[in-house]
Amino acid sequence: MSAGAPDPKSFVKVRAILPRQPFPLNATRHAFTTDRLILRPLVAEDVEPMHVMCTQPEVMRVSIQGRPDRDLAETQLRLDRFLSPNDAKTFNCAVILRETGEFIGIGGCHSWASAFGWPEIGYMLRKEFWGKGLGSELAKGFVAMWEELPRAEIEMTVDPRTVEGVDFEDGDAAPVVVEGQLNAVTADYNIASQTILKKAGFEHFITWTTEDARPDMPKGTMIHLPTFRYTFGGNLRAGAK
Repeated sequence: MSAGAPDPKSFVKVRAILPRQPFPLNATRHAFTTDRLILRPLVAEDVEPMHVMCTQPEVMRVSIQGRPDRDLAETQLRLDRFLSPNDAKTFNCAVILRETGEFIGIGGCHSWASAFGWPEIGYMLRKEFWGKGLGSELAKGFVAMWEELPRAEIEMTVDPRTVEGVDFEDGDAAPVVVEGQLNAVTADYNIASQTILKKAGFEHFITWTTEDARPDMPKGTMIHLPTFRYTFGGNLRAGAK
């Protein structure tokens, strides 16, 4: 059964160990290598290979936009969200195939405050590279990158359904200290993305319903959104790195 959509009016204040803000800028970030991938900072020259991916109907059908980019300018606007000066508030990466050096996707934290208030991870891979286990390798690699970022105890306003075993009844109490999270929102029909997240250590914690905003859907069409979280344990401390 689906739950209701997140309602910011019901959110609560918590404190958690999370990457220090602002994020390190693209120019200072280092590439991260997995068995088959390189996760490196995005650069302006990525717009053309990114456009190849963003004009693939199969890729874009499961995006919020729900359709391929119309032209290179639209892809440029998408990429600009992760280039300077916006890199200070996002942590997205180009996904490069180690074997060929080819740009095959993007992935990372595209929003510091998701629908549930926590940082949100997302990813896109060119259709030619689906079904090879690269999505879960990307997600695992990004979680490892995230863990290496300099950290601080940060106050967040989040949906209380993201935090289990905490009593938020006393509205005047100081923010409760909880473990930090990464959230990921999927669509019910995107089983492949849900599998990727599970293999990367994310757990499903809620499925909620909202209106489907994709332009080809009739007004009033509802969509179910299974949502996942990755919870970081006590091994991450403020001031680390």
